[in-house]
Amino acid sequence: MFSPGQENISAKGPVKYGELIVLGCNGSLPNGDKGRRRSRFALCRRVKANGVKPSTVHTSCTPQAAKAISNKDQHSISYTLSRSQTVVVEYTHDSSTDMFQIGRSTENPIDFVVTDTLPGGQNLADGHALQSTISRFACRIICQRNPPYTARIYAAGFDSSKNIFLGEKAAKWRMQDGQMDGLTTNGVLVMHPRHGFTQDSRPGLWREISVCGNVFTLRETRSAQQRGKMVDSESQELVDGSLIDLCGATLLWRTAEGLARAPTVKHLEALRQELNAGRPQCPVGFNTLAFPSLRRKDVVDEKQPWAYLRCGHVHGYHGWGGRHGGEAADGQERECPMCRARGPYVPLWLGCEAGLYVDAAAPTHALVPCGHVCSEKTAAFWSQIPLPHGTHTFHAACPFCLQPLDGDAAVVRLIFQSPLD
Repeated sequence: MFSPGQENISAKGPVKYGELIVLGCNGSLPNGDKGRRRSRFALCRRVKANGVKPSTVHTSCTPQAAKAISNKDQHSISYTLSRSQTVVVEYTHDSSTDMFQIGRSTENPIDFVVTDTLPGGQNLADGHALQSTISRFACRIICQRNPPYTARIYAAGFDSSKNIFLGEKAAKWRMQDGQMDGLTTNGVLVMHPRHGFTQDSRPGLWREISVCGNVFTLRETRSAQQRGKMVDSESQELVDGSLIDLCGATLLWRTAEGLARAPTVKHLEALRQELNAGRPQCPVGFNTLAFPSLRRKDVVDEKQPWAYLRCGHVHGYHGWGGRHGGEAADGQERECPMCRARGPYVPLWLGCEAGLYVDAAAPTHALVPCGHVCSEKTAAFWSQIPLPHGTHTFHAACPFCLQPLDGDAAVVRLIFQSPLD
């Protein structure tokens, strides 16, 4: 049993609340995980609680309100209603919770720095000139320090002055109980899967989370002024498999309990070696194929398996098979020599991010058209998940590279040729 304030530190280190995994990175950022900018971030119990909770509300520009905003030791949220009226809500220390902040800013209050993730696993931080749509202080997660370690998400994070400012143009309103609430410019969307993050998981509904943690239906577009309808029956509590979209990057929340049941990178490596031990062959060239090590996930190897994604037949690489039987150009559909099915012909890559798997089964299926390989149930789950794209569209995408999936046939079972000897 744990009493309030009791330190719950196991022999293996601090208690882990869960982990956030960035979709599209496949195990690491393109330039490697460094400091607070990484593809996976663990939320662990802090040595000293840093959570906050709302306290005093100032409904006009009083000296006390001005002091709350200017005091760098005082957390506050300011709601600007007009040039002459601002509501300031002071926040006070909460010894029962830990707070973690996520956003694009590299300032100290941000625990997990997230940049826009583009299809193919690239990041805006890699030199792209596009303007980011992720907020500098996008959201905050508050975790209970004692069992059951509930994690709750809120839109917006406190800046270096410990303030959150919602300007005149931001969507904001007064609740029935008199408290203020609001939404950030591009919003924080959350989707809780039904039946947890297991092989029986099904997609839930995407909702928007407010600054105070209330749940709403989606706005017509991400930055529309009119909020959706409040959904009283749903909560901002994160569950194993909850998806968090920050309008430019999507994060998967895995609880400590969920991760304990999930496959590990070591398990995926064992599955890779087992697959290669079967010595699959190219049915045309009869050369032995082998998946490269997980560390060489982006380098095409000479033994790399390739597949015709319309039928699933696995081959070694060959340049012929174009429309008229000659050399095929990159991106051109190919004709499978085994069954004559015509479709994409791509190298196969193992999905390296173990936290994205819903089970520990063998990698038998590929996602179309990127060619990432994972278990059947994992491929089926992600092919059903509509991920936010841009400001008002949704589509299923590969969780390992974020490439949009083929709407008609997003998953294909791979057909390996066993050795003839």
